[in-house]
Amino acid sequence: MSPVKDQYRYRLFLCLLSLFAALSPIAAASFGAANISFHDVIQAIGQHLSWQDNAQSSGITERIVFELRFPRIVLAFVAGAGLALAGSVLQTVTCNPLADPYLFGISSGASFGAVLVFSFLSSGLFNLTQGTAMSLGQLEWWSWQNLLLPIGAFAGASLSVLLVLSLSGLGRSSQIERMLLSGVATSFLFGSLTSLLLYFSSPQATASVLFWSLGSFAKANWTGVILPSVIVLGSLAIIVVFKRQIVALQAGDETAHTLGVNVAKLRLNMLLLCSLITAVLVASCGGIGFVGLMIPHCVRLLFPGRQPMIVTAIVGGLFMVWIDVVARCILGNQELPVGIITAAIGSVFFLFILRYRR
Repeated sequence: MSPVKDQYRYRLFLCLLSLFAALSPIAAASFGAANISFHDVIQAIGQHLSWQDNAQSSGITERIVFELRFPRIVLAFVAGAGLALAGSVLQTVTCNPLADPYLFGISSGASFGAVLVFSFLSSGLFNLTQGTAMSLGQLEWWSWQNLLLPIGAFAGASLSVLLVLSLSGLGRSSQIERMLLSGVATSFLFGSLTSLLLYFSSPQATASVLFWSLGSFAKANWTGVILPSVIVLGSLAIIVVFKRQIVALQAGDETAHTLGVNVAKLRLNMLLLCSLITAVLVASCGGIGFVGLMIPHCVRLLFPGRQPMIVTAIVGGLFMVWIDVVARCILGNQELPVGIITAAIGSVFFLFILRYRR
């Protein structure tokens, strides 16, 4: 394909992606337990913008859309964008096409850190005797626990990264298989430690932790969306600034060093940045796997030779929004955790990548 046609194709895709991104929140808000149509969502938006609340039925629809569904959609988009962005950076800086926050053990480390913080914040582990689901959004924004939870998750994720690097090495010469096995082993290690903490908890708390660990946006609210949005947007800005240095790592450590890139420092900083993204998202909506593996590969298949970080983030966010729609509509009168759906799709995708790169 000629460069002119490739550029035209890229711009056409961006236009279609922008249109789809603009319509997706309105369309996704029309799915759920309450029967709200696409037209009702548009009417509720217009009513909210005009500050009118004349009819009681319209007021109820407006509250469902703006207090329940839109925060959930925003959190799902931010989570998908952050995980896709983290996966793309991990695959680039480690030169490992199978790198992913879930497979690297980062998600398990972040989950262990979050569970450990909760165990020290309350008696009997989480103090969830009412069976409420855990999430960062349930805590008040000004509450100090709201900061301790992502800090604990980040500490666990960073420890997981350092453990994987100590087992597989930081250089390009590290084998992909060894790094992957190190991540799987680290994931099982932190998973067993989390299970040990849950063993001493009450049955109600264990059930709540289990549902949270599978990933859910059910408890999303506008307060809980603030911190994940700030972290993901800030991380995206940092990654865009250092994009040339990150892409230079694909040519090899020696070439990148010749171009003036501090390879070891850049790689470690990007790994810690991915740990921060994953930790905040795990603290907000639980563990969601394989998004960081699938989305970067799909974007690279569409645009070979490119590294469109912003496009990767948008595609990841839209993917997660519609996965959440499937999760709350596929079963009647109940919600399926989004982590189950992404794991089912991602495992098949993972096997495909293994066979394709054999």
